[in-house]
Amino acid sequence: MTRMARQGDILIVGITGELPRGARELRREAGGIVLAYGEATGHAHRIRSPHVTLLEHDGQRFLRVEQPSDLTHEEHAPIHLRPGLYKVVRQREYEPQRTPRWVDD
Repeated sequence: MTRMARQGDILIVGITGELPRGARELRREAGGIVLAYGEATGHAHRIRSPHVTLLEHDGQRFLRVEQPSDLTHEEHAPIHLRPGLYKVVRQREYEPQRTPRWVDD
């Protein structure tokens, strides 16, 4: 993977340096780390590898990847993540006069 990739409504961006001070680790689900569920299908953007940690700081999410791992989804090609730090960006939808909302696959 290059240092930036998109899988549906999820954008993964490689970052340099360190995670923000105070970033906290989020709990894993039984099937791994889920970055987003599809609203209609229930499909998930998921990382099953135990070598990846999901962290959060001030509403922003980050991944710490310690060994090569894949981000998978039932309707998209996998994204191969190399070891490193990544920011997770979820696409939002904007319509005038309405509150922005997350885009769901």
